[in-house]
Amino acid sequence: MAESLRRLVNIETFSVLQEKLEKWQSDYYVNTCDQNTARCCEIIELNAKVQGQLFKLLSLCAQEGGMYGGANIIKSRLLPWLGQNFFTSGGAVTADTSLSVLAEAAAKDRELSDLQEMYEKSLDDLDIELQSARNENQDLKDELQETKLELDRSVRASSSDKMFTELEVNDLKRKLASAEDEVRTLRTKSGLLAEYQTEVRRLRDDIALLSARRDVLLRTPELSSYEPVRSKLEDKLRVSDKPQDKLTVLRAARVSAQNADYDRKIDTLRKEMGEPKGTDDLSLYYRYIPGPTSPLSIDDTLQRIRQQNLIARFNDMFAQDRLSTMDTLRRYSDDHENNQRIIFACMQEAFNTAKVEFRSFKMKTRANLAKTHYGPDTLEEAVQDYINRNIDLYDLPGMVSDVIRGLNRNPKIFLPPDTSYAVCQPFIREAVKLAWQMSALAHPLDIAVATDAELFDDTKYRRSYDSEYTAPLVNHHIWPCLVQGVRVLVKGEALTKRGASLGSPRRARSPARAASPVRALSPIARSLSPSRFRSRSPSPGQRARSPARRARFT
Repeated sequence: MAESLRRLVNIETFSVLQEKLEKWQSDYYVNTCDQNTARCCEIIELNAKVQGQLFKLLSLCAQEGGMYGGANIIKSRLLPWLGQNFFTSGGAVTADTSLSVLAEAAAKDRELSDLQEMYEKSLDDLDIELQSARNENQDLKDELQETKLELDRSVRASSSDKMFTELEVNDLKRKLASAEDEVRTLRTKSGLLAEYQTEVRRLRDDIALLSARRDVLLRTPELSSYEPVRSKLEDKLRVSDKPQDKLTVLRAARVSAQNADYDRKIDTLRKEMGEPKGTDDLSLYYRYIPGPTSPLSIDDTLQRIRQQNLIARFNDMFAQDRLSTMDTLRRYSDDHENNQRIIFACMQEAFNTAKVEFRSFKMKTRANLAKTHYGPDTLEEAVQDYINRNIDLYDLPGMVSDVIRGLNRNPKIFLPPDTSYAVCQPFIREAVKLAWQMSALAHPLDIAVATDAELFDDTKYRRSYDSEYTAPLVNHHIWPCLVQGVRVLVKGEALTKRGASLGSPRRARSPARAASPVRALSPIARSLSPSRFRSRSPSPGQRARSPARRARFT
């Protein structure tokens, strides 16, 4: 009896039964119906085996008390359970066998649970590895598909490039053959072309001389009050026999005639405004002073912002657009000085064309607004306000065409016969737009007047790197000077050289003739000294008086 009870205690059957119950409870909602039923049957079998052992212990305990030992307790507590169809397993096996079976079953259950956990864990690891392998496989498939597509594209591109290369080679061969034919033809005509150029230069000299004479003859009836100047001019024309000297004298006369026209116009304006002739007191005239919010004010916000932007754009054109255009011209002409002259002539023609077109536009605007204008603002303020709001109303293609026509009429620049100035069209477009916007300001910006062989002014220009720094005269201008009235805003650039003259550069037949710009005009012309040109220019008094008079009415 005591030995059987000790063995039952050592195998810890009830603790195993409790563990199985707890595990069944934790896995109840995860297991299927069959698994839950199997667990329940397993626990019942284990419980039945334990009950069988307990009943055997009960019988042994009762035998120790004699025939009626423990009868009262059995009647009071065990018979009610038996009356409720309580079933216990028979005692076919011995106590030792039953306890060993229970111990083996508990050990097997533990091993099975451990194996099941290991199996489930291994299944989870295999699932994770399988999923990662699938992802890698899909990535490899995508990369393979992309590689196939790129390979197909490269194959098609290589085939098309090969086809295009063959076509280009054939086209270049045809162009080369035609170019060789043209070169042979041009070589045969080069002698005739040189003779034509000589004849053209001679005819241009004659035309310039006749044009100067015509201008002087047309202006002589209007210069009745300048008879001494006219008589001196006729004497100089009779004395001088050389065409170059006559051309210089006629140019000086032309400048004198223009100054006389300016003086006559100033006198006419004075009469119209009621100013007594010879009066210099500015306090006698009414001068309009714009308010701080007027579009005509020098401190107007729009004026200051646009002026700063335009000055910055002017500097950008010098640093970028000019160099790009020089590279373009270098493809057609290797004369660096001529290319610089072309750039400067483009700027001059652009500003001249823009000022003429803007003057016409402003007059039309003033005429249209005068019909309906009323209010506290003056008509000029209304006109400037309209111009500020509609600054882009101009014919840019037409102005570009006018600039190109002006370049074709300029005798100081040239390009090869098969090339036109349309190669500079992008630069001309930007120059025209800049000139129009500068002219449309209430206080416009302009470029300074510049002529070849003028005295170098270091307040307006800086010398180029290849200049002769001891030379006093300007050979040619590279970039214009930006001014506002009489105030210099941005310096230009000029090349100074000794022996600079007013003669326009021509492409000579030999290096000896190309060395002298004046000699290119006529074979018999001699280079004129700088003092000779300065002696023919108007006196300093006349040059200083005319701008001052014009400034009073601006």
